[in-house]
Amino acid sequence: MKAISVTDLLRAVHGELLQGGASEFAAVSTDSRTVPDGALFIPIVGETFDGHRFIDNALNAGAAGCLCARVPEALLPGRFYVRVADTTVAYKDLAAWYRAQFDIPVVQVTGSVGKTTTKEMIASVLSQKYKTLKTEANFNNEIGTPMTLLRLDETYEAAVIETGMDRAGQIRYLGEMVKPTVAVITNIGDMHIEYLGSREGIFRAKCEIFENLAADGVAVLNGDDEWLGRVCLPQEIVTVGTMAHCAARVTDVVDRGIDGVSCVVTTNKARYELQIPAPGAHMIYPASTAVAVGEALGLSVDEITRGVAAYEPAGARMRVVNLPDNRRLLDDCYNAGPQSMAASLRVLGSSSGHTVAVLGDMAELGELTVRAHREMGALAKSLGIGRVIAVGRKAKDLADAAEGEWYATVDEAMPAIKGAFAPDTAMLVKASHSMHFEKITEELTK
Repeated sequence: MKAISVTDLLRAVHGELLQGGASEFAAVSTDSRTVPDGALFIPIVGETFDGHRFIDNALNAGAAGCLCARVPEALLPGRFYVRVADTTVAYKDLAAWYRAQFDIPVVQVTGSVGKTTTKEMIASVLSQKYKTLKTEANFNNEIGTPMTLLRLDETYEAAVIETGMDRAGQIRYLGEMVKPTVAVITNIGDMHIEYLGSREGIFRAKCEIFENLAADGVAVLNGDDEWLGRVCLPQEIVTVGTMAHCAARVTDVVDRGIDGVSCVVTTNKARYELQIPAPGAHMIYPASTAVAVGEALGLSVDEITRGVAAYEPAGARMRVVNLPDNRRLLDDCYNAGPQSMAASLRVLGSSSGHTVAVLGDMAELGELTVRAHREMGALAKSLGIGRVIAVGRKAKDLADAAEGEWYATVDEAMPAIKGAFAPDTAMLVKASHSMHFEKITEELTK
């Protein structure tokens, strides 16, 4: 992060200086326990916590100053205090001001499923030519996005920012910081339909990304998604997918199960023969999206092809763990919706050896909950998956449709899961993040 003067801070957050101190800072923190020396501390207020309680802790730990919406009873000497109306909004305003100091290509990624995979794939490609900043882990909300943007410095030449949402207005809010030069929507699915009411509501919320797209920017959209075919913009639109109308068209797909996917992507500029080192035919979408973004930002065929081949999954997202006696664990337990679970089941179904699916509740589906779980169970059965172990209250419908086993909790299911993970077995572990299926993968990989 470049140093920011307190004068610029006041201008960026529309703040009032209550007490002076250091003239600048070169780090920002929202956690009083890990605040760096000389940093700006921003006390975030949530439903069950108030960071204002920890202002003194942060300043005594070495922070140079703080923002505050509620003025402390006493101001510590030698520290600067800036009063703002809302500390979370001020955090956003600071990140937006800071982002504007960098004239570099910035890619904003959103979508119902595949955001993180697509972000990682694009970053892998762009890194072949540019030093690229990317969103780490799942820091894609009102706190994580400004945290990422404030990591920019003079050495970065591009950035890929993932933005998530669970309500209308959130993508707009995040986009006001990101100000993308390239806007990517992976797809429109059912995730968060409980809060947005319908796929149309989800579509409209995702399309908020275009409100902050640069006038000369590019939108890269999944051309196989019927909802995204409705997008009409003054900016250039590049569609990716398997259909004939797609500008970056995918053909010659070879699905090798756990061993990955190969395909050809053809644009009006070049032909790309891609080797994708991650399982699942759905990986053609992140890969073709990265091709389109790479072309838009001036990368060569060789750079794009090498970037796709260098892709590595982030966290528990279809991470293949090879264990003794040809046991293969498909760790995909970070999150789950109907689209992503179906894709993961198809990967498992195309794998060799014994196949076992350990599946849990999919959250935030509202009135689609019962139907979606039944459809996933029916899909598992139709794919010929050898054994289905379902865990969680909602997953009972999945177990019934799959004619599989059902357990109320992870602890209850663990003996059956361990027993099913025999030699020559491929096991998929997948559920919504709230199910904490990482406990399963930790046990199986000990």
